[in-house]
Amino acid sequence: MVSRAVTQLYDDVLRPSGLRVTQFSILATIARSGEANLRQLEAGLAIDQTTLTRSLSLLQRDRVIERVPHPDGRIKAVRLTRKGRRMLDVARPLWAQAQNKVLREIGTTAWHDAERRLARLLHVAVEKRRLGRDAARGREWRSKSLEGAR
Repeated sequence: MVSRAVTQLYDDVLRPSGLRVTQFSILATIARSGEANLRQLEAGLAIDQTTLTRSLSLLQRDRVIERVPHPDGRIKAVRLTRKGRRMLDVARPLWAQAQNKVLREIGTTAWHDAERRLARLLHVAVEKRRLGRDAARGREWRSKSLEGAR
């Protein structure tokens, strides 16, 4: 409930840029390194692959990002297009306005406390997801090993 309200606040402020806060985060992450692959974006944004792939497809459809060749053809890398850079340039000051509004409302001490607690929660959630994936891979490997032994 809180996350939806906060997302809505940022989405409302970012509306003139044509971006939603999730798209802004993806573009800002890509812009920081010039280009990024799916794995880097998943890790940097703590977003699941399905949601990320859907978001990237929409951004690519709208010509905000483009695929770039990668030495390992299996890796899907993307970068901002000229249009994507312009949209991000419009969105950054809008995002700062939303951030300043939040800081004015709750204060910097409360903000830093919330940020610290949310970082810890994110760490726990990401670690739990990683452990779940590793366990699933282990079950899959054991199953295949047993089939091969027959």
